[in-house]
Amino acid sequence: MAKVELKQPIVDEIKEMLDGAQSAVAVRYLGITVEQDTKLRKELRENGVSYKVYKNTLIKRAAAGTEFEALAPDLEGPTALAVSKTDATAPARIVAKYAKDIKVLELKAGVVEGQYYDKAGIGTIATIPGREELISKLLGSLKSPLSNFARVLNQIAEQGGGASAKAEETAAEEAAPAEAEAAPAEEAPAAE
Repeated sequence: MAKVELKQPIVDEIKEMLDGAQSAVAVRYLGITVEQDTKLRKELRENGVSYKVYKNTLIKRAAAGTEFEALAPDLEGPTALAVSKTDATAPARIVAKYAKDIKVLELKAGVVEGQYYDKAGIGTIATIPGREELISKLLGSLKSPLSNFARVLNQIAEQGGGASAKAEETAAEEAAPAEAEAAPAEEAPAAE
């Protein structure tokens, strides 16, 4: 069998991994310990990120003709590929978190939602919170004004509602004697 035939299943595997992916990040990993790599892979897996080491030529061949082809110039030296189909920022965010403690681990470049980012750009992408965190922040932002509004309405009802009830009672009491005085006056002219 020719070498190309042996490598085609790996190229197909990479193509399948990239198909429908929201992001792919090229990672330099040379020098990372087994323990560090195991922790990194575990967290990536828990967040739905595929992480695997491939030969650069096979990644280039699989990415040819796709939005991930932009990574080709950065595929030099040892490269791992972190790919997510669900959370666009997860690969960059998780790898960057580990890269703070593991100096040999670094983000080379990435493609996030069809847009290519160099090393600096993908580092910025890594600072964006995850989808769940953004949703919870949004819900918190929406909930806070509504809670404050409900609290204000409740206070108005407790304070102002009591005052308006008293005002209504006073108005009713003032109107009752006025009606009583007006009724006999009306009857008198009718008797004449």
